[in-house]
Amino acid sequence: MTNLLPLVLFLLLAIIVLVATELHERRKKASDTQQNATVNGGEQSNDATPDDSATQSADDGECCGQHLVCERETLLQTNAKIEYYDDEELDALAGIDPNDYTTEQHDAILHVFNTLLERDVPGWCRSLQLRHIELPLDIREEALLIVRERRNH
Repeated sequence: MTNLLPLVLFLLLAIIVLVATELHERRKKASDTQQNATVNGGEQSNDATPDDSATQSADDGECCGQHLVCERETLLQTNAKIEYYDDEELDALAGIDPNDYTTEQHDAILHVFNTLLERDVPGWCRSLQLRHIELPLDIREEALLIVRERRNH
């Protein structure tokens, strides 16, 4: 039995590494898809090949998971009017990678996010997308959680 312990531990470690790699690849693919949508004005590029989850019909009630705000309910339109949430100062962040934000820039986004009413979060996210402002990962995850909770209620 003691001879099997190292083998079992090795197999468990291998499974953990495979799962972590798969999750990383999915997150990277979702991020790349979102960046392509931002660059292409909300339209998917012709060279992109959507996976099965992105091509689910809107009738099945499932979000494709490829968008901050599911397009099934809030299709980002290129002709949509930008609505500001007392956050005009965030326009200076347009086109900047969230990983390159300074602490002050991150805190400015966090301040606006923390002052929003929950019902305003989806609209704010659409506004940021139209303005080509990306949320830092921590704020994006929290915004997604709020959007999902509101969608389910």
